[in-house]
Amino acid sequence: MKVIWNNQLVERSAVVIDMEDRGYQFADGIYEVIRVYNGSFFTMDKHIDRLFTGAKKIDLTLPFTKTELQKMLSDLIQINQIDTGNVYLQVTRGIAIPRNHVYPDVANVSPVFTASTTIVPRNQEKMNSGITAITLPDTRWLHCDIKSISLLGNIMAKNEAYKQGKEEAILYRDGKVTECSSSNVWMIKAGTVYTHPDGNLVLPGITKMVLLEVARKAGILVKEEAFTLEQLKSADEVFSSSTTAEAMPVIEIDGTAVGTGKPGPIVKQLQQLYLDAVEAQCGKIQ
Repeated sequence: MKVIWNNQLVERSAVVIDMEDRGYQFADGIYEVIRVYNGSFFTMDKHIDRLFTGAKKIDLTLPFTKTELQKMLSDLIQINQIDTGNVYLQVTRGIAIPRNHVYPDVANVSPVFTASTTIVPRNQEKMNSGITAITLPDTRWLHCDIKSISLLGNIMAKNEAYKQGKEEAILYRDGKVTECSSSNVWMIKAGTVYTHPDGNLVLPGITKMVLLEVARKAGILVKEEAFTLEQLKSADEVFSSSTTAEAMPVIEIDGTAVGTGKPGPIVKQLQQLYLDAVEAQCGKIQ
């Protein structure tokens, strides 16, 4: 299996990460996950734009242009023959000695770029049946808009859900629902779809962006508006969204069924609209 390491396609076994890498020591870096369908990237430009935006927010100079990155990632999925799957890429600030919290001078450090592929089929069965979730206080930092590799708060929440036999944790801050541990979250009430507006409290999800576009084109009323935990628990339908899970129905929260306890009609409509968008860009999904 080939991977990218510092702008070169190499065997995974050839990759060496230095112990002084600031990604390893400080989680000083950013990442993206891009979905591939039928051997073609979906919303690649949006993911690359978000990576460059995140880099700017942390004063990280990326070691490639957008065009160069697109070419490297395309070469990677071709050489690994990825039909349906994910590309994970991350960039750290690089190797800096001695260890210092302050950003090193860019003249003395080079960013470390890695990317790899994974074959991941669409989980149609799970999208048909839905998932269960718990709610937890959102105790993460206040720069959730940056797709940082520092994900300890997220994985603590996800692991707590796992320990309780559930699949996702829905987070809330000051009584308002923000997002899930690894996805954006939506609720539907009386035919209106709600999701938290972008800002520093949530990741500006690419799948979220697509769903907003297709929903509005289809005439579905959507409000980017924060809602409370109480409103979430009285919703008619709830779903999460992410690059890998698309639009995933949430059928139970904290042990109580959402609506009828089955995926509802609007989330099913949104799933189809999202799939239509994928097929328009990547071809028919079998």
